[in-house]
Amino acid sequence: MPGRQLITLTTDFGYKDPFVGVMKGVILKISPEAEIIDLTHGIRPHDIVEAAYTIGMNFQYFPDETLHVVVVDPGVGSSRRPIFALSNHHFFLGPDNGVFSYIYGMEHEALSVIHVTADHYFLEKRSTTFQGRDVFAPIAAWFSRGVRMEKFGEPITDYEKVALPRPVVIPGGEVQGEIIITDGFGNAITNISQDDIDIACGAGAKDDCKIIFRGSEMPLKEFYAEGDKGSLCSVVNSSGLLEFFVYGGNAADVSGAAVGEKVAVVLRK
Repeated sequence: MPGRQLITLTTDFGYKDPFVGVMKGVILKISPEAEIIDLTHGIRPHDIVEAAYTIGMNFQYFPDETLHVVVVDPGVGSSRRPIFALSNHHFFLGPDNGVFSYIYGMEHEALSVIHVTADHYFLEKRSTTFQGRDVFAPIAAWFSRGVRMEKFGEPITDYEKVALPRPVVIPGGEVQGEIIITDGFGNAITNISQDDIDIACGAGAKDDCKIIFRGSEMPLKEFYAEGDKGSLCSVVNSSGLLEFFVYGGNAADVSGAAVGEKVAVVLRK
């Protein structure tokens, strides 16, 4: 659909810097009809794993054929490659540093990845420190104008992957996982899904499982307002993942919960 391409932007730029606005300006100057949506610019600086989880958990809520541009790029200006990928009817554009590792690990009808080398689509004057503006934004814009993905470079199979922490599920007994993200509310999101809990404790058996964090049981609630103010509780969030929260407060501040800390779900004996 040339001219009406939906483009999402995910970066670690923060919301005060002008970088995101400049990227949008580049896109719209080349493709005025493009539709741009900010997914988030609150990824922790240089956190490739958080970026991988964020785009992986959210892209499917957008229409097919959406282009998702992810610029979390500690290796900007180095020999790392810009890449363009297609999976599950969505397109992904960003640095070849593992930001699409969650996507690569999903079931998909087909996966195509190309190394973007067609530099005549880049901005003429380029910097080694802002390839979001000089490379990714113009490629997104020309794609929006109808240039096919394969015109931007050559197929590759040696794209970079980072090891994303996965829960260990023991049917009939236990799930072992960890905190993977803390969000803007201070909620500590784990890699344990509702499906994992159902496998370990039995589907729908909320009262038959215990959420263990730092050796203590965390009450499992249906929604945030069920929690006692000031107390750390758990809930299965809108992405289907177990998270810790403090109703009316900040779980990260109250508990110091941090990325990488271990969490277990065990069957109540």
